[in-house]
Amino acid sequence: MNNLKILITGSSGALGSELKKKFPDAITPNHKELDITNKEQVTNFFNREKIDIVIHTAAITSIRKCEEERELTWKTNVDGTINLIDGLMKTNPNGKFVYVSTACVFDGNTGMYDESSIPYPENFYALSKLLGEQEVKKIPNYLIIRTNFAARKKWPYPKAFSDRFGTYLFADDVATGIVDVINSNKRGIIHIVGDEKISMLELARITTPDIQPMTIKDYSGPKLTMDMSLDSKKWKKYKISKN
Repeated sequence: MNNLKILITGSSGALGSELKKKFPDAITPNHKELDITNKEQVTNFFNREKIDIVIHTAAITSIRKCEEERELTWKTNVDGTINLIDGLMKTNPNGKFVYVSTACVFDGNTGMYDESSIPYPENFYALSKLLGEQEVKKIPNYLIIRTNFAARKKWPYPKAFSDRFGTYLFADDVATGIVDVINSNKRGIIHIVGDEKISMLELARITTPDIQPMTIKDYSGPKLTMDMSLDSKKWKKYKISKN
């Protein structure tokens, strides 16, 4: 890994910033330095940098924003992914593309989805991420990481759902998992998951003990994935680190 040139997109986000710590020599451009929606800029960037591995975490992830700004979401989450794939394939056809996807590609009706489960998105955000997956699958050396995580910080909302579930991890746990999977030379779809299914409220209380509960009845907005729990037939499970 030491001699490989790694690009991390979305390096200012919760997961991207943790991956920067894991790969201190990686190239981590900000939005101005690399606008993934600008195909010409992306092409020039790859021609200049000669990247070996792309770890693509950049995306619009707000469910509400994705629903309200579908054109921007498509341009970023789908077209932006295509631009990065094209840039890598034209400069390094053997390069590895690591795409960070989401548990939300599933309908959330049953939970504990593994790598062979059939996706069925509930909202536009999830659809855009699934379409990104389909583009990534067209290249030879791809790795799709599906996961469900939160930043290890104070919960950003006054309440958290007691009736939405996941095999959650914190962003630093997922970053560790991504390093493990990349080092193993795995390809295809891998779920990086926690070893227990908990509610969003239980997750929030790890960093914010006084968080108040809510249920889906208290919510109004785009349809949400209720059970985001993932299983894995291809990889080990991780214990969520609580401090």
